[in-house]
Amino acid sequence: MAHHKPGASAADLFPTHVLGRPEVRELPAPPADTAKIIGPGIIAAGVGLASGEFVLYPYIASQVGLVFVWAALLGVMTQFFLNMEIERYTLATGETVLTGFSRFWRHWGLVFAVMTYFANLWPGWATSSATMLTYIVGGDPKWIAVGMLITIGLILTLAPVVYVMLERMQMVKVAAVGLLIIVAGIFVITADDWAALPQIVTEARIPAQELGFAVLLGALAFAGAGGGQNLCQSNWIRDKGFGMGKYVPHIKSPITGEPEATPSTGYVFEPTTENLARWQRWWRFANVEQLSTFVLITFVTITFTSLLAYATVYGQAGLANSIGFVLNEGQVLQERVGSWFGYLFWFIGAFSLFAAATGIVDYTSRLAADVLRTSYMKRANESRLYFFLVWGLVLIGILVLVFGAAQPLVLLVISACVGGLMMFIYSALLIILNRRVLVPAIRPGIGRVAALAWAFVLFGILSILTLVQQIPKLWTGS
Repeated sequence: MAHHKPGASAADLFPTHVLGRPEVRELPAPPADTAKIIGPGIIAAGVGLASGEFVLYPYIASQVGLVFVWAALLGVMTQFFLNMEIERYTLATGETVLTGFSRFWRHWGLVFAVMTYFANLWPGWATSSATMLTYIVGGDPKWIAVGMLITIGLILTLAPVVYVMLERMQMVKVAAVGLLIIVAGIFVITADDWAALPQIVTEARIPAQELGFAVLLGALAFAGAGGGQNLCQSNWIRDKGFGMGKYVPHIKSPITGEPEATPSTGYVFEPTTENLARWQRWWRFANVEQLSTFVLITFVTITFTSLLAYATVYGQAGLANSIGFVLNEGQVLQERVGSWFGYLFWFIGAFSLFAAATGIVDYTSRLAADVLRTSYMKRANESRLYFFLVWGLVLIGILVLVFGAAQPLVLLVISACVGGLMMFIYSALLIILNRRVLVPAIRPGIGRVAALAWAFVLFGILSILTLVQQIPKLWTGS
């Protein structure tokens, strides 16, 4: 473990065999009105609320009631601690956490960027959104999904500042889900249904016999975000100007915005009394922002969608753990309330999954652009790299949809395995990074290290179980 010697610079702790020393600057003071910089947690919640929240947890509730919703809170809180250690590094340096990992070994960033691509090559969120849209307007979900992918490419590459557009889209999504909660609370969920909510605590259990342990552990681990999305928390808080990230330019559209070159290394502040006082304010705000947005929005949404499924299709035989489950649920809502509510439910679900797909294409391309710019193409413009990576991912998604009617088995297995494996690896790397290169005054304490150790164990077990379950499918073709 490196120590900060009196008289030494905070920059001396950073390994320099791959990247240069960070520049020493003052830590910017947080704005007087911190409400103006709330946003990264909303993006994390908005992008993370995808098929798991609209299909997996509601499906579990339809089979066993609300006895497993507790796991969503445990999963989201595990990711909260992961996100905060990712944010800690970026708050302190202005560098993304992938740049930090690359300081130890040049190719760490590339490893995670490639794994993120493998996890997201199949455009599952776009096809799920398209399928829900067909419940309203009909049509072929494949071609609707192709149109959605092209739209996502245009949105991400024509927005003058990509982060601002993404933040606004996810805020609209969160508001739409909030509207669904209010309307369903009035028209669908009865007093008896609300009375079942205490099951979450009073009857909490692991219904492995009914649903299988691997499915439940996956639901626990990936409640909210997961995989590469957590890593992009670095990029989102940097774009919002948190801490030392204020010195780093935004990714802008090379078409409608003025692209700016970004530095390959970040900044660091000396642990003076003034800087440490500012750090405490930044750290307190960042924690509150994540808790009040990512954690709260995600858990409330999972609880509500589970309760809605419990109120409508609990005990119904033959329900599928797939997007088809949402068709059954919407049909029951039409019978209970009227056709308008079923259509509203499907529309908000389709828009939510479309917004998630937009965020997934963004963070996959953003991570790769940052890695390529920092470690391999130091003279390249990050905004232009991002532009080409977005359209590359869109094109791959279109080719997969056009030439394969169903999800290719290999991509299915890779997607299932890679997310947990990524989180298993970077849980350990975060402990090493933040304990080794940051000055002692801002390093994670024993409690935060224990939370990362828990994540390491959880995602390690998940990775082993998923590999055991999925790899045989490649051999059997089933």
